Amino acid sequence: MAVKFRSLSYYGVMDAERIPPHPDLGEITLQPVLEALVDPVRRRIVTRLYDGAADVKCGAFDLPVSKSTATHHFRILREAGLIRQYYVGTSRMNTLRRDEIDQVFPGLLDAIVSADRAAVH
Repeated sequence: MAVKFRSLSYYGVMDAERIPPHPDLGEITLQPVLEALVDPVRRRIVTRLYDGAADVKCGAFDLPVSKSTATHHFRILREAGLIRQYYVGTSRMNTLRRDEIDQVFPGLLDAIVSADRAAVH
């Protein structure tokens, strides 16, 4: 019987090297945040994370777009400073930087999510 070898990243050994770049709190500015929140798919991601769904795999979101387009949306949110991404094994996890965004722009996420929900209903 052949022994199957897995890479170190499979076990999370190299996860620190694979963490995508995120803006520091002082680098988060209003324009990229608002531009990221213009898109309804990205607002859907933010709303799901806002509702307490922390640490969600990218593939667990039911989005009406292809996998590559979803990856693009997650990148825009990450680069704007709205979400934090990290790896657990081979899964890229997402969490909303709610407390940090509230420090920089108090009430912004509450207002965006509330307005988005009102527009849907």
